[in-house]
Amino acid sequence: MALGNSLTLSDTGGNVCHMMENQRWTAEQISDQADRVFVVTGANSGLGLATTRALARKGGHVILAVRDEAKGHRAAAEITSEQPDAVLEVRRLDLADLASVRAFADRLRADHPRLDVLVNNAGVMAPPRSLSAQGHESQFACNHLGHFALTGLLLDLLTDGNDPRVVTVSSTNHRQGHLHFDDLSGRRTYSPMGFYNQSKFANAVFGWELHRRLTAAGSPVRSLLAHPGYTSTNLQTSAPVGMVKVLFGRILAPLAQRPEQGALPQLYAATAPDVKGGEFIGPDGFAELRGGPTRVRLSTAAADPRTGRRLWEVSEQFTDVRFLFPPAA
Repeated sequence: MALGNSLTLSDTGGNVCHMMENQRWTAEQISDQADRVFVVTGANSGLGLATTRALARKGGHVILAVRDEAKGHRAAAEITSEQPDAVLEVRRLDLADLASVRAFADRLRADHPRLDVLVNNAGVMAPPRSLSAQGHESQFACNHLGHFALTGLLLDLLTDGNDPRVVTVSSTNHRQGHLHFDDLSGRRTYSPMGFYNQSKFANAVFGWELHRRLTAAGSPVRSLLAHPGYTSTNLQTSAPVGMVKVLFGRILAPLAQRPEQGALPQLYAATAPDVKGGEFIGPDGFAELRGGPTRVRLSTAAADPRTGRRLWEVSEQFTDVRFLFPPAA
């Protein structure tokens, strides 16, 4: 279940977002993606693998950004066994280690003159408290800080891209989260699900604040948010412990949709010609748990510009990454 990936975005006028005319959009409707270059984080399993497979099927050149290269190569081999002409690269990226993020970005820049779409998909969910290599709480580090740094370091390549987009995958759980600015590491009080919700809230805040800043700069890059609803992935079983693992990994698992369905919102955000910067794409079914992609709402708290500015400043401080926006026209 991809509870770790849901979002809602409001339009700038505050109006209710309308259902997409094509309410049951499928991956078969993705247009030809030949000559487009994608980076998908967490591409070796779950939503990332489903996203990579769908993009490769439509001719996209997909870079699988994975922490475990062996698993990444197995995933790539699985896809090429079905699609011999798939154009895939496997590259190591540990989002919880900012040195790894910088190394990935440097290598990508050396090999590719442009990047068209970055899908910030990877994440961890509700593990016991641990710290990243730079001393940050692991969920905040992997789910938010790593993607913040990666996006900033690749922004110049995206600016030169063809219909460039950043798709950040959040969760409906962002609506239950808030930022513990006085204890982001969870040193004083830590709850696995509470800090997971914080990281998904941070994804939502980042995606919207990035949209605001890109728009102000007159950048051609669009920032979008997506969430998969209730989707069965290893997110609920690889890190959680205790009742969280039992609840999400066993009890509720039969209710979850397959990754191929859960990936549709982020695929729509990455490829559909009619999406606009700042939109949040999620399932159209009951409580946004399943269904075809549609425009959903971002929580009011996630769109608060004061929260966006504060998170941005903290993220710059923690990652030492500054976004170089082109001057506004």
